[in-house]
Amino acid sequence: MKIAMDVMGGDKAPGEIVKGALLAAEKFTDMEFILVGYENVLSSYQFPANVSCRYCTQMMAMDESVESLRQKRDSSIWVATELVKRGEADAVISAGSTGAQMASALLILGRIRGISRPAIGFMMPTVAGMRLILDGGANAEVEPEQLYQFAAMGEVYMKSVYHVESPRIGLLSNGTEAHKGSATVCAAHEMIAAGPFHFIGNLEGRDIPFGEYDVLVCDGFTGNVVLKLSEGLSKMILSLIKEALSSNLRSKLGAALILPSLNGMKQKMDYKEHGGAPLLGVKGLSIVCHGSSDAKAIYNAVIRARECYENDFVGKLSQMDLPAPTQP
Repeated sequence: MKIAMDVMGGDKAPGEIVKGALLAAEKFTDMEFILVGYENVLSSYQFPANVSCRYCTQMMAMDESVESLRQKRDSSIWVATELVKRGEADAVISAGSTGAQMASALLILGRIRGISRPAIGFMMPTVAGMRLILDGGANAEVEPEQLYQFAAMGEVYMKSVYHVESPRIGLLSNGTEAHKGSATVCAAHEMIAAGPFHFIGNLEGRDIPFGEYDVLVCDGFTGNVVLKLSEGLSKMILSLIKEALSSNLRSKLGAALILPSLNGMKQKMDYKEHGGAPLLGVKGLSIVCHGSSDAKAIYNAVIRARECYENDFVGKLSQMDLPAPTQP
């Protein structure tokens, strides 16, 4: 497997991106890594045999308008995505601008038949294990038909990558009743319920941490809020636990006994452990990473890309026979 990595994208680029690539290259000697970035940046490193470089002269800033992407066809994200299109790489990984990555994927790779909007699918740690939530931020506003498509893509992802035989599909709303939610959510509820899914109905925000579902569908604005809120809450909870366990001598002695369990809990709640999120619905593997990803997160994004590649997720999604939704 060959992975193209956007070295210039991300809050901690290029240093942490390169470091993460080197960690992955050392671990996965059967893989090849193509680092896309500025020559003056990449030429300062010594790379192993399974790492090569592709130089570019432009980059997309994190706060830059996606409209400028067409004028930056030598930007790192554009060049890296083109490598996938030409078959020189099997996946692209970036921690840069999500908008630029999505636009590059749409313009260069194109959509899979039957999908009008790609979605970011991120894995959420829950009491019951990892669960898929989409969209994680690619589409702030959606139509009911697109939520129906998200359900279909999520089902294929969980079947092919996580080998869940009959994924339970939930729809995020402000109430469990079918009539609760916006007009878009209500219409989507009817469509998904009439579709060929194991649909368990509406779920509320308080249901998310318990994981009594396999796929949770929502618009990208809501999904991104869920993602960022969960990150903030996990940091707050771990901070409060640390404060409580260091408050006095007795607490410190107790902390020494439960430290291994706490480290396991921290690992489950840390977004860096879960790497990137695939952009579902495009004709190629494009892994979207958190903007503040460090080397550990990039390394784990490689694992996510490898899982998708080895299970031929894009191929299975392309073969999906998606029936038209029943209009409410």
